Amino acid sequence: MATFKTRLQQSYDHRLRDLVRATGDPNVVAELGVPRSTAVGWLRGELRQVISADVLDMEHVRLQAEVLKLRSRIRRLGAITRLLLALVRAMGAHLDHVRLPEGAARARLLRAVEGTEKVLSLRGALRVLHLSVSRYHQWRRAEQVCGLDDQANCRRSAPTRLTVDEVLTIKSMVMSPDYRHVSTGRLAVLAQRLGRVFAAPATWYKLVRERGWRRPRMRVHPQRPKEGVRASEPDELWHVDTTIIKLIDGTKVSLHAVIDNFSRRILAWRVAERFEFESTVAVLQQAARGAVSAEDIPTLVVDGGVENVNAGVDELIESGLLRRVLALKDVMFSNSMIEAWWRTLKYQWLFLNTLDSSATVRRLVSFYVVSHNSEIPHSAFRGQTPDEVYYGRGQTVPDRLAAAKQQARAARLRANREISCHQCRPPIGDIAEASVAA
Repeated sequence: MATFKTRLQQSYDHRLRDLVRATGDPNVVAELGVPRSTAVGWLRGELRQVISADVLDMEHVRLQAEVLKLRSRIRRLGAITRLLLALVRAMGAHLDHVRLPEGAARARLLRAVEGTEKVLSLRGALRVLHLSVSRYHQWRRAEQVCGLDDQANCRRSAPTRLTVDEVLTIKSMVMSPDYRHVSTGRLAVLAQRLGRVFAAPATWYKLVRERGWRRPRMRVHPQRPKEGVRASEPDELWHVDTTIIKLIDGTKVSLHAVIDNFSRRILAWRVAERFEFESTVAVLQQAARGAVSAEDIPTLVVDGGVENVNAGVDELIESGLLRRVLALKDVMFSNSMIEAWWRTLKYQWLFLNTLDSSATVRRLVSFYVVSHNSEIPHSAFRGQTPDEVYYGRGQTVPDRLAAAKQQARAARLRANREISCHQCRPPIGDIAEASVAA
């Protein structure tokens, strides 16, 4: 005889049924183990009176229902906000390098930012608008004079300031890896030589400092050196020195160089795998062969190192080819000019590359010496390169750059004065009267 097992019907607390009816959502009790079909039956079925000994806190049920509704509403608002932000950014709406001449537009943005102060922080609201904190406070402090809230940013009232295209050009050159071996001051003069931007080095430093632009290298700028001895003509004073460069495998190579005091031109250099005084003699002989002044005997400024004071160098001195003075011993000044060039060579070029062999060091030094002598203008020479100063070929460069700078300034004035908004335009009646009078 067949036997049937009776299935016990599951029973639930009546407060769960009340919660489903209050919210109208059958999924609200799913995480408590109540099947969805059962919850749907509670919604469709008739309301049954329940008599319980416990006191039912209906306020708690109402708060739970309100929390669930608010959560759903927050999710919908978050999705709508993300869609709107994506739409605004896809349409290219931004405040970078764009003026808002209408005071009403800026006032509307300021009121919108103030309306979010109870929900968002100031920086959070400005981050959504892509608006800088300094610009926001500048709008707040601006005076209502000509109808423009940011009258200080009106280019018609300050026509000599750099245009947006000039600022972007300066930024591209400052942050470009192609000019990472050029200091910021010399880069400003190089930009004038290339005809791209005519602005003073102080302006470049100010933009780099205020806008936080980073050169493509990690470098600590040394203090400005004091002015030492200065020659009055080429081949009057030479500086020679040796520096040691450590390769990545731990080995060392020595670099010898001679620099002319008057022109800052590197007259001769040599990379040697060993530290030997013959290399100093070789670079001095090479510099003497290429000297432009054959009548005067150059004075050689050296320190007391063994590579500079030895039998080979003494023989050159005794032959009458050179005169030698020891820095900080025979004279008051130091051998800082060649030492400053070592610092520039190392920290602005060599240490930015992988130094794996003496051949690599020789190739990198060769590139930088050519660039230093013939391409990079020196700030002390009003835009001339060391080669132009040494050979006397750059006398017209300062005047040519000054004329080009004046032309660029005139073009900047025209470009800024042509920019106008409805606040700057005269009324139509005034234009008609002026045309009739003409």
